[in-house]
Amino acid sequence: MKILADIIRPNKLEDIIGQDHLIGEGKILTNLVKNKKMFSIILYGKPGIGKTSIAYALSKELGIRTKFLNATVNKKEDFDNVIEEAKFYGDILLVVDEIHRMNKDKQDILLPYIENGTIILLGLTTSNPYHKINPAIRSRVQIFELHELTTKDIIKILNKAYLSLEDIKITDDVTEYIATLSSGDVRNALNLLEMAYYSTSNHEITIDIIKNINSQPVFFHDKNEDGHYDVLSALQKSIRGSDVDATLHYVARLIEAEDLDSLYRRMSVIAYEDIGLANPGIGPRLDAAINAAERVGLPEARIPLSEIAIEMALSPKSNSAILGIDEALNDIHKGLAGSIPKHIKNGSPDYKYPHNYKNDWVYQEYLPETLKGKIYYHPKNNTIENNLNKVHNDMKK
Repeated sequence: MKILADIIRPNKLEDIIGQDHLIGEGKILTNLVKNKKMFSIILYGKPGIGKTSIAYALSKELGIRTKFLNATVNKKEDFDNVIEEAKFYGDILLVVDEIHRMNKDKQDILLPYIENGTIILLGLTTSNPYHKINPAIRSRVQIFELHELTTKDIIKILNKAYLSLEDIKITDDVTEYIATLSSGDVRNALNLLEMAYYSTSNHEITIDIIKNINSQPVFFHDKNEDGHYDVLSALQKSIRGSDVDATLHYVARLIEAEDLDSLYRRMSVIAYEDIGLANPGIGPRLDAAINAAERVGLPEARIPLSEIAIEMALSPKSNSAILGIDEALNDIHKGLAGSIPKHIKNGSPDYKYPHNYKNDWVYQEYLPETLKGKIYYHPKNNTIENNLNKVHNDMKK
């Protein structure tokens, strides 16, 4: 039996909801269809935001012979068969789901055929391909990130789905509730809708029926589109502002949603962006807390996570590191990088080896001429940075 998500899957790009940065008048994917030309690409983003739907729509509109494989399920022989078929017909669009799990054997046999255009690869993944995909594959494809769907996007898709559900009775409030509960995952929203529809005798769907199926608390999105990233932003601002109670509140929201990956990533950013050199040991302690949380799992994971969150909120703060690196990057973007001084280039005989001098320090210019005298690091007035700066200045005496 076909599921609702497959029944309403779009056959045209113009029917895709969301991803306006790639689809629409003058946008990349739309122009590829318009010009009847396809290249090897990888689409990545969170589950349920349209990767597979875009793949189907591209295949239908381009009218190109297509094979769908899964890097985890399909064996090497399946990929061999696609290659032989591609050789016979001249080319083929190969859609590979979970491409980040493609092992080396499968990659090796595909590479030359992607290179010469016999196989046009369309990879789909929830993982960042810059971290998870073999560089050899990456160098032969274009990579596009799909954006998270909004609650409004999910509502539009649900309203289209109702046309395929005979005699459905549902209000706008229930539609919004389902969309909110899905947290941007349209597949989740459609599966929840379909189960609710068939679990009633008269096809009337209420919030109570939805709650009986999925009791997950709703708080990631509200009517004002305050979503997932707002919770993470609120967490960071609470820690930055040293409000320990607000910090615990937002940590609790993420724990309740079981979104530990987002919590780990954002706390790691905070440790180095907002606490930084004022408490440089916080990074390793955060890693230890994350490892402990992963080891014990929920619900016990809340204990090490709450402890490190409290410590981070109460810790002294410094953003000198991020300010320094951003200023350095800004100069590079402005074309001020300049040539590396000759005496510190590799193998230069004029380099002064600091360990041969008093206090392991000797004056010599390290910056390019274009940036001579430039200061990027401006220490904050906290104990750690004051001590570091004092040691640095004492070495020069």
